[in-house]
Amino acid sequence: MTTVVAQRPKSLSDVVMNYCPGCTHGIIHRLVAEAIDALDARERTIGVASVGCSVFAYNYFECDMQQASHGRAPAVATGIKRVLPDRLVFTYQGDGDLASIGAAEIVHAAARGENITVIFVNNANYGMTGGQMAPTTLLGQKTTTTPLGRDPKTDGFPIRMAEMLATLQGPAYIARVSVHSPQAVKQAGDAIKKAFRLQAEGKGFTLIEVLSTCPTNWGLAPNQALKWLVENLIPFYPLGEFKKEEGGA
Repeated sequence: MTTVVAQRPKSLSDVVMNYCPGCTHGIIHRLVAEAIDALDARERTIGVASVGCSVFAYNYFECDMQQASHGRAPAVATGIKRVLPDRLVFTYQGDGDLASIGAAEIVHAAARGENITVIFVNNANYGMTGGQMAPTTLLGQKTTTTPLGRDPKTDGFPIRMAEMLATLQGPAYIARVSVHSPQAVKQAGDAIKKAFRLQAEGKGFTLIEVLSTCPTNWGLAPNQALKWLVENLIPFYPLGEFKKEEGGA
């Protein structure tokens, strides 16, 4: 008798992804698909793809998908959810998309408590366009636009989006997770499932920030990139829950 230990989620397409070797977008895609499957919501889920490395996310999920202009995914998701309130609506955005050009959209969607779920992938640079400095780039981190390292005097300071949005009254749940190890992946999956569940219960805006690797633009081998994430990103972007629904666990 064969025992199935793991298999591809039904909400994840059986296609080859376009991501660089060692990129953890694929892992995060799987976790999102598992969350949709856990709610048996594939036929009533609508995802909104951003502009960035994940621009082709609509090829990877077996649910309805909508492409948004750069940074506008929360606004598009808001419109979809208000017109179709019975749908499970999520955005999938990178740090350049969400925290830079899309800063206004994410702040006001959170402030309004829109009943959508945001998957925010933070790899501390603009991955698709060559590795430029992003709002989340660390101090001293070298990018194509900060070849000597990010200098706060000229480049400002990194933005901790999860902490900032958690100060608002609108969000029901905000957490930061990572995918650098099997245990971390398990915890990330649990947080994403919780965010989707709370949306399904009508609790309001939920956001999961996922620390991710970018081996190509970081100039590191995949295993070295995972180590760099642990040693550099997590100390500045600590993992945990920053906003919980009232009375929730």
